[in-house]
Amino acid sequence: MTRAYLGLGSNIGDKAAMLAEAVARLAATPGITLAARSSDYRTPPWGDTDQDWFLNAAIAIDTDLSPHALLETCLSIEAALGRVRERRWGPRAIDIDVLAYEGAQVSDERLVLPHRFVRERAFVLVPLAEIAPDLVIGGERVADALAKLDATGIERDA
Repeated sequence: MTRAYLGLGSNIGDKAAMLAEAVARLAATPGITLAARSSDYRTPPWGDTDQDWFLNAAIAIDTDLSPHALLETCLSIEAALGRVRERRWGPRAIDIDVLAYEGAQVSDERLVLPHRFVRERAFVLVPLAEIAPDLVIGGERVADALAKLDATGIERDA
């Protein structure tokens, strides 16, 4: 089994329920075992800021799926939960990103690992730092990458 880290987000409908359902479906997938789950964090929109706030979380999983098979599983769960890709960085019922996959560096048309923007986005790093502060991505600890970013407006959901 290999440890991988996923980032989840939602800003349409019952955001907490959507994150919980996505985590449940991932955990129920053969070849995936949930190892850790962060709290949910309320975060301001990023990129396209003319939309509702997000709820974000991170999970650690142990998996025997390949990086590409894991990506396909995430995309399948997104589709099953109503994800519609209308505009870049736009509103979404659910988003599941493969952030890192232990020992894997991938760069092709379908997948880049580690995720190319993980160290630039506080809304990803805040929940990830809760469960894996010492995880090294791109030669830098998650906690150290987060310390360089402005996390204003990101708060643990009550």
